[in-house]
Amino acid sequence: MGHMLNNTIQDVLVRRARLKGFNACWVPGTDHASIATEAKVVAKLKAEGIDKSDISREEFLEKAWEWTHAHGGVILEQLKKLGCSCDWSRTKFTMDEDMSNSVIKVFVKLYEEGYIYRGSRMVNWDPNAKTTLSDEEVIYKEQHGKLYFIKYKIAGTQESIIVATTRPETIFGDTAICINPKDSRYSTLRGRYAIVPICNREIPIVEDDYIDMEFGTGCLKVTPAHDVNDQVIGQKFNLESINIFNEDGSLNSQGLHYKGKDRFVVRREIEEELRDSGDLQKVEDYTNNVGTSERTGAIVEPRMSQQWFLKMEGLAKPALKEVLEGEVAFFPKKIINTYHHWMENIRDWNISRQLYWGHRIPAYLIKGSEVFVVAETPEKALQKAKQKTKNNNLKPSDLIQDRDVLDTWFSSWLWPISVFNGVLKPDNEEISYYYPTNDLVTAPEILFFWVARMIMAGQFLRGKKPFKNVYFTGIVRDKKRRKMSKSLGNSPDPLELIDKYGADGVRVGMLLSSPAGNDLIFDEALCNQGSGFCNKLWNAFRLVSSWEVTKKPVKEEQKLALQWFENRFHQVLATIEKHFEKYRISDALLAVYKLIWDDFCSWFLEIIKPEYDTPIDEQTYSKVLDFFEDILKVLHPFVPFISEEIWQYLKERRPKEALIISDYPKVLKYDEELLKEFEYVKDIISNIRSVRKESRLPFKVPVQLFVFGKDRFKKDFSSIISKLGNISKQEITLSIKDNLPSFRVKANSYYIHTDQIVDSTNNNEEIKRELRYAEGFLKSVRAKLSNKKFVKNAPPKVVAIEKKKQADALAKIETLKKQLVN
Repeated sequence: MGHMLNNTIQDVLVRRARLKGFNACWVPGTDHASIATEAKVVAKLKAEGIDKSDISREEFLEKAWEWTHAHGGVILEQLKKLGCSCDWSRTKFTMDEDMSNSVIKVFVKLYEEGYIYRGSRMVNWDPNAKTTLSDEEVIYKEQHGKLYFIKYKIAGTQESIIVATTRPETIFGDTAICINPKDSRYSTLRGRYAIVPICNREIPIVEDDYIDMEFGTGCLKVTPAHDVNDQVIGQKFNLESINIFNEDGSLNSQGLHYKGKDRFVVRREIEEELRDSGDLQKVEDYTNNVGTSERTGAIVEPRMSQQWFLKMEGLAKPALKEVLEGEVAFFPKKIINTYHHWMENIRDWNISRQLYWGHRIPAYLIKGSEVFVVAETPEKALQKAKQKTKNNNLKPSDLIQDRDVLDTWFSSWLWPISVFNGVLKPDNEEISYYYPTNDLVTAPEILFFWVARMIMAGQFLRGKKPFKNVYFTGIVRDKKRRKMSKSLGNSPDPLELIDKYGADGVRVGMLLSSPAGNDLIFDEALCNQGSGFCNKLWNAFRLVSSWEVTKKPVKEEQKLALQWFENRFHQVLATIEKHFEKYRISDALLAVYKLIWDDFCSWFLEIIKPEYDTPIDEQTYSKVLDFFEDILKVLHPFVPFISEEIWQYLKERRPKEALIISDYPKVLKYDEELLKEFEYVKDIISNIRSVRKESRLPFKVPVQLFVFGKDRFKKDFSSIISKLGNISKQEITLSIKDNLPSFRVKANSYYIHTDQIVDSTNNNEEIKRELRYAEGFLKSVRAKLSNKKFVKNAPPKVVAIEKKKQADALAKIETLKKQLVN
């Protein structure tokens, strides 16, 4: 659903740009999703009884390509169903040969310029995918757990110290206990040693101001191999770092008799062992934020590991400046604050992943040494190795390529450049013409993963921003405000929605509730509303195309309607342009929606349509078709299918005269005074219809209209009022007519009179039916308000609504009773 929203907005922007005469290029593509794809392939192999470790890297990659060819293009086919007008001949995949070569070339360039380094650091480890993650790939979620209070005996004494921890399974990696030097409770323990339960290892008690005396017992168990903050303390006191976990999150031999068991199984079992040994003082419920893998959902395990890192600070400064100075505009602007904070506190990017699927790191280790070289190809690596070692006898077999692959985002951050071959051929005609691009439409949750990094890559490789504007969509949520996901089962299949409501209906339904940066609360009823709108447009076309045309004079009401709608169209068009300038796509669609539903269908066509079985004049009809064309052009970016279909049927067209490449209307000067007067006319007609309804006067019954007040019009709109109100006579009156149904618009009073006798029998029956309904409704409302529990517990606003319903029902009943003819 998120993809559908995102790509619908992109399609609106690109279709509109094309209609405005721009070279509108939209490059479609997909990334290779290292972690997610590898997980799918591993699961498929497992179903076939094969373990990843049982086959070679080359065999695994064959399977990965098979899976990609079978499933990788599904999203692109969905985009075609949605109507996305991409340049499909340009379709790119991050593992295409030219894209891969671009990634490798940039890696080498960054390494040679000192941005990339290899080092051992505490990283985020995904035990499910068995790979590291960058900080941005860790999603923190609130989870309910336990706080375990464990006794550590003081060596050589009968004393003990209590330590609180949420992860008792990590005690096998404890190498110290740390207290705050200001904590008087533990002043006698300075310089002493404690004994770790179960493994009975002596560890020192150290002091550091970092310790929060208020948390737990004020004592911290220090596990340098499995906590970032503990690692800092470990380095400060030169503590041993003991790794207790295997790659899959099970305990290794350091876990003694728990070896091979999963960390969470151990957590349950060790609680019982500590309780049995008397080393568990108590357990309390505890809620904290736990880091989880953005891709697999696994709880992330901090782990010391040697990885490849990209220095970010130097790349981040110019990218931050671009946004703060408005060179790259964000919509909505509030996201700039988040971007600013992240860029100023940026950490080096862990770019290596322990996977097979992806771009393999172009680093080559010389066998039998710690020396490695970085090069674009094995051939270039061999030459560099010979130069570095001054050994010309080295052979290709003497080099071992790094087994890791690059983070998927390392290829995605090059996208605006690499799709135009701007890395391999930086001066080629296409990159020079298309770069920088105009618009990026994306989700705020990948602001750092992708947007920030693309801006950095653009500055580093080309000295220019990659795009001018970034539109951030909201997150698509269900009616309970939950994020849509397959696991929750609350995400409808986009293709099924399209089959049910049509692509145009789905597009309208999503866009009507999608303001920039705000979440979309999706309800399938929105798609039904979109489908209804498309039906309304189609019915308007059927109506217009059914008219017989003849040469005869233009009627006065038609002449006025043509003048009004032309001015109204340009007034709304000016509003739509302002919405697009500020990337208010939802507001732009709503303006088009109202223009078509209200102004064109409900007013304009009603005024100009000929009487039953009579033709329309040629001049008016020609103008109606022109207006229809203009509204189709404005509507086309939002609903491409039905607009193109009607366009082709509306007039005879040349073979290549398609709506998608027609010319967008230009805003012309409009008569504001005329538009204000027509709003006044609409008020009069709406009130006439209301009086007719209340008085049970069918439209076929002509009425007279008396006006008490001054004529407020520069133009004579009486012909329109007569037609839409079925007014047989209009005249100014100098007296108030209390005995006639009336209404007021601005300073004028209007009275309605009819000499025709209405069938009171049928009319009375209809009034009685409505009266019975109103009295039944009043009874139900009164029952609710007489319920003391409801009045006491319901929100004041809800009670006020019910009281308003009661008052309205009473007024309705009184009016209906007056209308009954005795």
